[in-house]
Amino acid sequence: MPDSKSPEEIEAEILEQRERLAETVDQLSAKLDLKSRARSKVAEVKDRATQGVADVKDRTTTTEGSPRPEVLAAAGSLAAMIAVLLVWRLRRDH
Repeated sequence: MPDSKSPEEIEAEILEQRERLAETVDQLSAKLDLKSRARSKVAEVKDRATQGVADVKDRTTTTEGSPRPEVLAAAGSLAAMIAVLLVWRLRRDH
């Protein structure tokens, strides 16, 4: 013999099912809203890039905003190495 439920119990079950169904519909709608998901992803990437730039700036400049001496030295060394390689290559080809 099936369980007999009171109208209040049945109504409570219906309300619970409606809430779950509404939640499922909201989740599906969010998954299908590609424009919103794309905007969210763009904002996330933009935030990460902005933070990355800020991190690099913090590591390469002093508190006054001027380049750190070791960064200048590294840039100078790199420029000198490139110049030496170019001169070496030009002399080797002649």
